[in-house]
Amino acid sequence: MLTIIMETRDNEAELAQTLSVLVAGAVEGLVSDVIILDHGSSDGSAHVADAAGCRFCAEWDLSDVVRSARGDWLMLLEPGARPIGRWVDELIEYVSLNKDPARFSPSRMHRRPLLKRLSQRAAPLEAGFLMRKQDAVAAARANMQLSDMATARAVRKLATELVPAWVALGHRSAERA
Repeated sequence: MLTIIMETRDNEAELAQTLSVLVAGAVEGLVSDVIILDHGSSDGSAHVADAAGCRFCAEWDLSDVVRSARGDWLMLLEPGARPIGRWVDELIEYVSLNKDPARFSPSRMHRRPLLKRLSQRAAPLEAGFLMRKQDAVAAARANMQLSDMATARAVRKLATELVPAWVALGHRSAERA
């Protein structure tokens, strides 16, 4: 039903953290495959992806990757981001009943400080992004990148919260605070 796509560059620990949470979605039959698009990692990202059964692409064309996705829906995430709560149930219901793209709600426990929220735009994939595969194929043909796809249109907000990638392992929260 759902293909997860993440871009990485030396995000071994963050990638492992995200993949460990996605197991619940695979067990429930929601997550059909995970594709990792690498930007020249020199750490163990490829080993983490392989151990988790992910497709790790060191050289890739986004249009080809999107077309090869097994799921009818794509969930775009940053390594380190983690959906929390009853995310599997909500996504199963959402993809069954909707056609509109969506993003997760920001975690109430891990919010950027108010001044940062007011003065800086969040990264395009900070709240993840859920879209139909056919829409992603069309966007990839138009040479859009993953982050462009996440900002190209108005979206619904899911009730499920997403712990943002910058919280992963506690080291990025200091950078963003």
